[in-house]
Amino acid sequence: MQVLYSAVQCFDPDSGENWQKFIAWSGLKQLREVVSLDGILCPSIFEELTAEDWKHNVQEDFKTHLFFDLDHVLKKVAGNERVNVLALMENPTAEKIASFANPRFVFRGFDLVDEQGGNSSLLNCGGLDKAFSNAELSEFGLIADYQRASDIRQALRENYPEERHAVCNIWAIWQMRH
Repeated sequence: MQVLYSAVQCFDPDSGENWQKFIAWSGLKQLREVVSLDGILCPSIFEELTAEDWKHNVQEDFKTHLFFDLDHVLKKVAGNERVNVLALMENPTAEKIASFANPRFVFRGFDLVDEQGGNSSLLNCGGLDKAFSNAELSEFGLIADYQRASDIRQALRENYPEERHAVCNIWAIWQMRH
């Protein structure tokens, strides 16, 4: 399992009215910043891929905004201060998580993102209280513990069989230090 990289727009109190509306809607008053692959809250900066992007990205459905090459991502974000560069692992093992030790990144937690890679089941589905409590989310909108993330994923599938966002993958997320 390889580490992937992406760059997403920051979503925090400096986002102004959008942040205030999201906090009011979600009730997630503990959030300091959203660090997520959620395409609505934290859209990828890779909106239209260039020929150069295609040389470095994951060429699978719903993953073309993810990259194997950190240097390529860093070149694209140069000079943009309102961007989070993320290191990611999809459905990782504990050993794989422990194997990533890049000092430029800090581990933030686990997100559960629908299999089409668009929405965080933790942040952007209006609360799925049969699977988890909003109080379990960290200040970054993530789950701190891998086993708990796995339990939530199972509970989502069992309790919300008609909800398309309940079929999700676990993503370990590291944020590049500012």
